[in-house]
Amino acid sequence: MLDLHRLRLLKELHTRGTLAAVAAALGYSSSAISQQLSLLEKEAGAPLLERVGRGVRLTPQALILVRHAEAVFNQLEQAEAEIEASLTAPTGVVRLAAFQTAMLSLMPPLLDLLARDAPDLRLDAVQLEPDRSLSLLTAGSCDLVLAEEYPGYPLPRLPGLDRVELGPDAMRLAVPPALSRRTLAQLADQRWILEPADTESGRWARALCRSAGFEPDVAFDSTDIVTHIRLVETGHAVAILPDLIWQHGPPPAAELGHRRIYTCAREGAHQRPGVVAVREALREVYARRTG
Repeated sequence: MLDLHRLRLLKELHTRGTLAAVAAALGYSSSAISQQLSLLEKEAGAPLLERVGRGVRLTPQALILVRHAEAVFNQLEQAEAEIEASLTAPTGVVRLAAFQTAMLSLMPPLLDLLARDAPDLRLDAVQLEPDRSLSLLTAGSCDLVLAEEYPGYPLPRLPGLDRVELGPDAMRLAVPPALSRRTLAQLADQRWILEPADTESGRWARALCRSAGFEPDVAFDSTDIVTHIRLVETGHAVAILPDLIWQHGPPPAAELGHRRIYTCAREGAHQRPGVVAVREALREVYARRTG
């Protein structure tokens, strides 16, 4: 009998390309994954990996297993969805991975709405950036991802995922009151707080400043949006922040573009009543917040 966990590791290797990438996505060591795949080879009775330089590639026999594994995992998730749908109301646990702005602004009203409309459903959530969240989703380590995407920096479209748009979120200058009338180009002499340059948000913001004719003086580098807000409010920096973060509406400032907010679930699980309930509640909460 083929072990489902090892089959999932093989499928992840097919998707990600290297043992190191699978290890980083799933939190294992490369050697542990290699050992599990060696055991799968014994179960299958055929070689599954062959060395290519410093890496490995899947054999034709491994690709046969991957094709069937994808169908098996999809069928199992559909079975779970049908069982849940046979119940009178959504139950069980939905594991959500979401970025920080969503955790701050959407999570409290989302939990309130689910407590009212789906009281037997439990929502567990973890704060992660979209690339990490999507990796966990394809690996089966979470059920739903709430993600963001910036103009010109689309995330990879991973196979086997059901994507549903929530809507646009405007990005605006965030400046102390004394600078509220300045345009982006007129802030070239200011100290900035931006997300790190290796994040989608950080790359997008820096490119935006460069298109306005200057290299931003990034005095403060942080992924914590609350830190951005505090340094702007106290007059120590300027920033670019999303409308979603402001509880009572965005301050009057120039709009610089929109990011896209969306959810992703695995195709085999997107009809689970719990996932459907969380998505519907998110849609309602987002509409209230941005309407």
